[in-house]
Amino acid sequence: MSAKLKIVSWVLLTIVGSLTLLGSLGSVYVAYVADAKIDQIGPMNLSELAAGRNDLEIALRARRGTAAAFGTGYALLFLTIVLVPYRRGDVWAWWTLLIGTLATTGIILMRVSILGTKLGLAAATIPLAVNVVALLLDAGRLKPES
Repeated sequence: MSAKLKIVSWVLLTIVGSLTLLGSLGSVYVAYVADAKIDQIGPMNLSELAAGRNDLEIALRARRGTAAAFGTGYALLFLTIVLVPYRRGDVWAWWTLLIGTLATTGIILMRVSILGTKLGLAAATIPLAVNVVALLLDAGRLKPES
């Protein structure tokens, strides 16, 4: 495997992880700081949805905050794996990144069949596509050494 492809692989994964981290931190801001009119939930914003029901607004903000916390944690773990063991060439890191990507994507894709909505699919399919391409660029590490 070309050393250049290995570099492209971990750089692409770093970009995906960094964008996931930034998006998650943006979601933290929306959950805890931003005006409720900014928080878009489907076709409505949080102000319209809560319609003066403060308890509902707090519950929805808390759910967004929890999701943002898990997204932030996932992104930091992802970046740590990419920048240390994956970059070093550890085979387990390749499999861990693939499994994490597939699990996250699979759960997000369940919304189509279970909830009947495609809202938010780009959040799953774009990173999936980039991660799979990046991992395939360095799939040579999976071959046993001679």
